[in-house]
Amino acid sequence: MDLGLELSERDGYSVLAVSGEVDVATVPRLREQLHGLAAQGDTSIVVDLDGVEFLDSTGLGVLVGALKRVRSSGGDLHLICTQPRIRKVFEVTGLTKVFSMYDSLDEAVAAGTH
Repeated sequence: MDLGLELSERDGYSVLAVSGEVDVATVPRLREQLHGLAAQGDTSIVVDLDGVEFLDSTGLGVLVGALKRVRSSGGDLHLICTQPRIRKVFEVTGLTKVFSMYDSLDEAVAAGTH
């Protein structure tokens, strides 16, 4: 399965909906997209992982790198993740303590401080 990336905007947030498999083969596209957002000054980013069917450690690494980059600019990166098997990856690695995770776009945007 391929990686799908769909960018939109909602209430001042850049929203990146990710679908498919995030693995060593597809992660360069995700990294390029997230780094591009950070490079153009977007500091309020929501990454919607609800369409993701598989996420490996390279995907986690890209998300952590993007989070650090955005936070260093005074922003934040929120995740939408309701799928138990994907959320478990974050729980097992302890990353639920690092990322702001939400069940919906409405929640993620409402939690932001603009």
